[in-house]
Amino acid sequence: MTKRAILVLADGSVYEGNCFGAEADTYGEVVFNTSMVGYQEMLTDPSYAGQILVPTYPLIGNYGVNEQDFESAKIRVNGFVVREECPVPSHYLSRKTLHQYLAESGTPGISGVDTRAITRKLRSHGVMMGMITSDKTPQQALEKLNNLPDYGAVDFVKEVTTDAPYQWEANGSDSTYNIVVLDCGLKYSILRILRRMDCDVTAVPCTTSAADILKLKPDGIILSPGPGNPELLGYIVATVKELIGKKPIMGICLGGQLISLALGARTFKLKFGHRGGNHPVRDLSTGKIHITAQNHGYATDPTTLPDGWELTHVNLNDGTAEGLRHKELPVFSIQYHSEASPGPWDRISHFDDFVKMVKGEKK
Repeated sequence: MTKRAILVLADGSVYEGNCFGAEADTYGEVVFNTSMVGYQEMLTDPSYAGQILVPTYPLIGNYGVNEQDFESAKIRVNGFVVREECPVPSHYLSRKTLHQYLAESGTPGISGVDTRAITRKLRSHGVMMGMITSDKTPQQALEKLNNLPDYGAVDFVKEVTTDAPYQWEANGSDSTYNIVVLDCGLKYSILRILRRMDCDVTAVPCTTSAADILKLKPDGIILSPGPGNPELLGYIVATVKELIGKKPIMGICLGGQLISLALGARTFKLKFGHRGGNHPVRDLSTGKIHITAQNHGYATDPTTLPDGWELTHVNLNDGTAEGLRHKELPVFSIQYHSEASPGPWDRISHFDDFVKMVKGEKK
C-alpha cells in the first residue's frame, strides 16, 4: 500500500495524496509553475530554495531523469506536489525515475492531489507557507507551520551560492572575454551559454567583495538569478554599488533586483509570482512581444527608478517591470530568464547584447 500524505497550507486548507520520493516532513512557500516540461530543471533551479513546487501540468516524471538537464548540483526545492507521478518513464536518456531521484536526495513529494485546486487557491489568495507530512494530523501540521519562519524572512542565497570560486569548463586556451558571474543561485545554463560564446567564465560566491571581483580582471560581470527576498541582501547590494560604472554588468532576475536596490529603487513582493515558460513580455524599444521563461516572486517598482535609468520591458499579464537599462553606463537587467531551461529561447539574444556591450567597452 502506498503511504498517504497531506499538504497543509497556512490558511488551513488540506490536500490529501500519496507519498513519493522521500518519506519525510518538509515545509516552505508553496508556488506553482506553468511549464509543460522541464521538471528536472525546475527541481535543480536554486531559485526554488525554500519552496514547495507545484507544476500545473498534470503528468510529471514521464521522461525520467537524465544526466544532461541539471541546473545545479542537487535538488533545491523543499518539496514537490504533482497530480500524477509516472512510475515507468520512457526516454532514451533516462537514467532513473523521478521517485528514485527525489528519494536519493531526501526530498519529499506528494502525488494524486488536485494541483488545479491548489493553483486556483494560490492565484486567489496569494502564495503561502505549507507543509507536506505523512505522520501528522492537519492540526498538528498547521500548529508547527505557524511556528516556523516565513519565506520572506530567510536569506536563501547564502544557502545556494558556491562555497568557493570555480571556472566553468576551462579548456586551457585563451578565450576572447573573461566573465565573472556573482553566484546568487545561478543556473548552469547561464554558464553553458557564455562558454559557447567564447567566454572564460568564473563563478564566485555571493559574499565576494567588489575588490576581489575586480582582481579577477573581468571584461564583464553577470549578477545571477537566485531565491528569496532581495531586501535581505544588503551585503550584495553594497557590492553591486561599487561595481556599477567599473565594468559592463548584466543582471538576471534577482540580479536585476539587486541592481535596482543599488540604485536606490524599491522592490516588492508579487501576489503569486511569475513561474513558467509562457509569460508574454513587450520590448518597449521595438514593440515586439516575446514569450519568456520566468521564476520570481519579487519585482522592481519602476516608479522609484532614479534619473538616468529607463524601463525597457514590461509584462503583459500584469504590467510589471521586466527590464531596465542605464542611458549611458553599460548596465542593464532583465527580470525573466533569457537562458530558459525550461522555457522558450525568444530572448537568448540578451547574452549577445551583453557580449557586444563587453566588446564595446573593451575596445
